Amino acid sequence: MKLTKSKMLLVSFMLFSLFFGAGNLIFPPFLGQTAGEKTPLALLGFLITAVILPVLGVIVVAKFDGLEKLASKVNSKFAIVFTILIYLSIGPGLGIPRAASVPFEMAIAPYLPSGSSLRLYMLLYSLVFFIIAGWLALTPNKLVDRIGKFLTPSLLILLILLFMSFLFAGKMDVTPAQNSYRDSAFVTGFLEGYNTMDAIAALNFGLVIATTLHTLHVSEKKDIMHYTIRAGIAAGSILAIIYGMLSFMGMQSSGVYELQDNGAWTLRCIVKQVFGNPGAIMLAAIFTLACLTTCVGLITSISQYFSTLIPKIGYRYWVFIIVGFSFAVCNLGLTTILSISVPILNAIYPVAITLIALGLCDKWLKDIPHIYSCTIWPVAIISVIYAMRKLTPMRYISNMFSILPFYSYGMGWVTVAVVMCLVVLIYAKIKALYKVKSSNTAK
Repeated sequence: MKLTKSKMLLVSFMLFSLFFGAGNLIFPPFLGQTAGEKTPLALLGFLITAVILPVLGVIVVAKFDGLEKLASKVNSKFAIVFTILIYLSIGPGLGIPRAASVPFEMAIAPYLPSGSSLRLYMLLYSLVFFIIAGWLALTPNKLVDRIGKFLTPSLLILLILLFMSFLFAGKMDVTPAQNSYRDSAFVTGFLEGYNTMDAIAALNFGLVIATTLHTLHVSEKKDIMHYTIRAGIAAGSILAIIYGMLSFMGMQSSGVYELQDNGAWTLRCIVKQVFGNPGAIMLAAIFTLACLTTCVGLITSISQYFSTLIPKIGYRYWVFIIVGFSFAVCNLGLTTILSISVPILNAIYPVAITLIALGLCDKWLKDIPHIYSCTIWPVAIISVIYAMRKLTPMRYISNMFSILPFYSYGMGWVTVAVVMCLVVLIYAKIKALYKVKSSNTAK
């Protein structure tokens, strides 16, 4: 069945909203403010890991009918462990609680009356937040309408209104690049894209899009791939435009506001300067809408996976379990959540990127034995060592791998992935030539 243009737009809007959450709001303006005049170069690196890779991830997962089937190209045990690890880290263990706590601590807490109990307000806010998210996730067949028709347009209107208002009324002054952006703007922007968690989330959302297309009566594999690619390109284009707007505001504000720890502070300053104190309502609405849609998508995809992994517990019960656990973790506080996010992302992201790259090339690699396992496992080892490099027992091991190009930037795994792929390809070629030679000799 062919989708109408309006349905195709709704699916694209839904995919955009699933991606666009807390990190997508706070990291681009922070990138712009820190990179200053080097923002265009930093943004180019950021777009690779925050837009291109997530879109490719959605397409690859749709192609393989799920993350577990893609990961099984390594081996069955890896597939189960990696898939569960991805779902837990992007879901109730990190991604969902972070998405719920960020809008409160960045857009609501600063405007509460002096002396207010932040813990109590956070408890009340997160309770309402998760009740709404859980209610929306209970009916996944209605996601495309609820998110595509209302939540996404509302979010886009608010973001465009903020950007246009900034162009006409915002204070602008650009400074030179600071910190690591001064010497390596592109690489730093590339690594900053990790923090959006979108390439990992894409490994979940590919299944959500495929399921959504099924509810729209698209059942043929070639049609699902066709519409998934179209939705991915459209959603990625919207993401890139929004990132450009947010990083532009951060760049133009780099000489106006003092550099802080994250981009939420920059956004607060911009909103307050353009709209005054009432702008806090707009900022809270933007953060909440962005994070709500992402949480709903994550709850849905994770519940769908675990309901197939453990059929005795149905989809609805998994929604309740994930919402309840996420609610508990969320109330530990954003600082605690973020303190463990960087090492986890440094360990998982390279493996996810490598898996996506291999999956895209599967047409040419599927007949080459062990290329997935021989590439993925070394990448995983290097990534884990780098992620744990600050722990005393791992520091000496990490120093041994510091000879790898770009290892100090967290990119040493790229060299390992390329070298291992080439080794396996050369070995397979030599083996094939040897077989041909042996066959000719026997004749």
